[in-house]
Amino acid sequence: MDKEFIVAEITTAMRAHDKPRLSILRQVKNEIDIKEKDAGRALAEAEVVAAVKRVMKQTAETLEGSIKAGTNEERTALLGEQVAILAGYLPAPVTGDALSAIVARVLEDNGFSEKRETGRVIALVTEACGGNCDKAEVARLVGTKLS
Repeated sequence: MDKEFIVAEITTAMRAHDKPRLSILRQVKNEIDIKEKDAGRALAEAEVVAAVKRVMKQTAETLEGSIKAGTNEERTALLGEQVAILAGYLPAPVTGDALSAIVARVLEDNGFSEKRETGRVIALVTEACGGNCDKAEVARLVGTKLS
């Protein structure tokens, strides 16, 4: 996924009059534009995915606040829809047996055996997954394997 893909999706959303999708994709494009300006270059695919994740996280936090406030049901529904839209653009997270296998491989390859090394193991597993895993789940798996 790159900026051109996002721009194409914006065009598709405009033609389809899909306002929730259009709104959230414009936010993503704005985030990408800001990051490109700061970097002074076009963003790599991983950086575009990170921008989508960042916007998704911000939208999910706003959704949580809206749910807690409980005053504007229409806005809450829109935010929920936007989070679902962004989730569709992200690669599926690494979970279950695949995540366990990556944790085992990282532990074996690097010879980690003590609990105090948990942070380094989590960092290596997250890198191996391309940042596409639940760090809490990784920490739980690592905790069960280290003494």
